Amino acid sequence: MAGVTDRPFRQLCKELGAGMAVSEMVSSNSLLWGSKKTQRRADHSGETEPKSVQIAGAEAAMMAEAAQHNADNGAQIIDINMGCPAKKVCNVMAGSALLQHEKLVADILEAVVEAVDIPVTLKIRTGWDRDHRNALNIARIAVESGIQALAIHGRTRACAYKGEAEYDTIRAVKESISIPVIANGDITTPEKARQVLDLTGADAVMIGRAAQGRPWIFREIEHFLATGTHLAAPSVSEIRDILLGHLHNLYSFYGEYTGVRVARKHISWYSKRQAGGARFRNAVNRVETIEQQLAMTHEFFEHLAQVEELAA
Repeated sequence: MAGVTDRPFRQLCKELGAGMAVSEMVSSNSLLWGSKKTQRRADHSGETEPKSVQIAGAEAAMMAEAAQHNADNGAQIIDINMGCPAKKVCNVMAGSALLQHEKLVADILEAVVEAVDIPVTLKIRTGWDRDHRNALNIARIAVESGIQALAIHGRTRACAYKGEAEYDTIRAVKESISIPVIANGDITTPEKARQVLDLTGADAVMIGRAAQGRPWIFREIEHFLATGTHLAAPSVSEIRDILLGHLHNLYSFYGEYTGVRVARKHISWYSKRQAGGARFRNAVNRVETIEQQLAMTHEFFEHLAQVEELAA
């Protein structure tokens, strides 16, 4: 999730129960490696292992070079993105656009696996569109190329995030290959995680959008899968403390100007389900400094915490 799964967010998710968190998508274009944006995306300093870096591109040699570059700079897993549905990615034949060209998929996977001595994983969708679902073919190519785990978002590229995820396709893939399969798509609750694992036979589930503003979903799922019971929902006070810790890490990582702006979307996600959230977001998104942003966020959640205590 470009623009979301930066190092502060990955680290938070791991602290709250995620078994692994993959970096934002890093371009295979070596001309961009020196840019501040790309360097941030591949920054795993102090991060809980394993450190997985996702690369994207459409040329086998360039992807191999990118894999080697990231492995040399601390990546412990290389994840290849063939699932992104964004137009700007697909228009340069990267992401899920590659699913239309199985020979090119094979060339890229083989080149990347050959280039590094660390595990290489792959993220795909079920196909390009409803008439061209080829996840089974891509999965077999992945195994033959030496890919060690396959994550599947249960939609085609054309579906984007509309409609329901195709768990039957994920199950068919799992039944046809021997490597671990990770199911992705519409997993928003512990019960849904259990249901998807049962429906697909997958080895694990991957959470994306459901973790935005709710990073504790990982510990909730982990607990439910282990015990069949639910953890108590976090109190407003805990949500406040998690968010404020997250903000401090964002400021440290990005600096004030960019940190305040990146923080806005996270503050919006955390406050979305809270009373008065819309009014708060409208106000907090206008401030420009760390001091103002922290003060307003603390005040909003502190008020909610007091209301919760009085109601208890």
